[in-house]
Amino acid sequence: MAADLRVALLPGEESTPCTESSGSAAPALKNDDRKADSGRALDCLEEEDRLVLWEEVKRQCYIALPMICVNLLQFLIQVTSVMLVGHLGELQLASASLATSFCVVTGFSFLMGMASGIETLCGQAFGARQYHLLGIYLQRAVVVLLILCVPIAVVWLNVEHLLKALGQDPVISYNAGIYARWLIPGLVAYSALQPLVKFLQTQSAVIPMMLCSLFTLCVHIPLCWVFVYKLEFGIKGAAIAATFSNWLNAILLASYVKFSKTCQKTWTTFSAEAFQDFRGFFRLAIPSAVMICFEYWSFETLVLLSGILPNPQLETSAFSIILNTLSLCYMVPYGLSAAASTRVSNELGAGHPVSAKTAVCVTISIGLLDSCLVATLLLSTRNVLGYAFSNEEEVVKYVASLMPLTTLISVLDPIQGIFSGVARGCGWQGLGAVANLGAYYIVGLPLGSVLAFFFDLKGRGLWIGIVCGIATQATLLTIVTLSTNWQKQAREAWERVHRAEKVLEEPKTGSQHC
Repeated sequence: MAADLRVALLPGEESTPCTESSGSAAPALKNDDRKADSGRALDCLEEEDRLVLWEEVKRQCYIALPMICVNLLQFLIQVTSVMLVGHLGELQLASASLATSFCVVTGFSFLMGMASGIETLCGQAFGARQYHLLGIYLQRAVVVLLILCVPIAVVWLNVEHLLKALGQDPVISYNAGIYARWLIPGLVAYSALQPLVKFLQTQSAVIPMMLCSLFTLCVHIPLCWVFVYKLEFGIKGAAIAATFSNWLNAILLASYVKFSKTCQKTWTTFSAEAFQDFRGFFRLAIPSAVMICFEYWSFETLVLLSGILPNPQLETSAFSIILNTLSLCYMVPYGLSAAASTRVSNELGAGHPVSAKTAVCVTISIGLLDSCLVATLLLSTRNVLGYAFSNEEEVVKYVASLMPLTTLISVLDPIQGIFSGVARGCGWQGLGAVANLGAYYIVGLPLGSVLAFFFDLKGRGLWIGIVCGIATQATLLTIVTLSTNWQKQAREAWERVHRAEKVLEEPKTGSQHC
């Protein structure tokens, strides 16, 4: 018998021999020889498994680390604008903060969610080596998002009146309206920026995004200072600088896509095919937007509820500190979510279901490690963390008392973030939207409101509710992922890619018949 053991590293890949064949029939092995041969085979299997896992870890870190930086740098652009305006006075700080929150909730988060629809489409097409589809998906997404800018811009033009109708201070509402109006040109750039980010992310072309974001931030900080202080534009100057930075970042990424060798296969030229099959795009983009917006809106609702609690100044100050802390803590889960989405979609598109499952396991392992580290850091600094944001002893002590709940959120966030990325990679955005609806609006916010107002737990009650909501979200997404038939997902990815090919070929076939 030939002692030739072959192990497939990944589905669809060629097998690799672990031992040489003897070339001719060997005499029957004794029991000891069989045991030794079996042991060598198991060692070989374990070694190959370790190599596969380590290779997957490297791939995911290559995607996740730059995406963490991209998200952090884009976050700092927003924060820098508000910080520089804040030094003009409390009125300007309150106005810029309110306008930024309003614009994120009503525009930026929605466009980001719609752009996430092409994470599935581009990722699976790239895995299937149908590279030309990526450029078509990119153009289609930009067209749709540009159209959506029109109703969003109409809303932003009326920010002052809307905020007054919601009971906000008239002076703050007036200044917030100015800030929002000057962000409208940047909304157009954002409509191209987000699809470009997803387009490059699904190809693992993440280093250029990081460098472009870093350059944009380096330009934004002095530019914002000049507009706000040197030219004395005030709050309007910060919004103009933010708009300019969005345009700069979008132009840099578009130039990279156009002229780099990396995107030669995925970007060819502008195509009329981008105006076909909008239904396929909306089928993924709308649930993606709902999925993201449900989560954003729940936290904004939390802030509004904190403002009507007894001692609202203390509650809103503590909520602001904790939300900013959680935003920084979420940078790593965001990168892991992007890595999970990219790796899962690529492997499913390539017809490698086992590799997609392996990618999920690796991402979760990294996420759990991050959870432990962040939880340890938050708990060990809970008594001093508040001083980074406030000198008020009462605020610092209240933040410290809420830190155990904050730590629970930081533990759950990587889990739900990663499984949300898996959902985008597979095309389960509809399930994700339903999970978020149930988690935040059936469990989290109602429970938090009852605990805060009826059981008099105040802010702590709201946070307990949101912890339960995130736990529900993570549990639902975990159940969906664990019950996944990965072979079926690979078939669906193949069908999705080839259905897109068929749609594009139909007009050509029709013209040939004519």
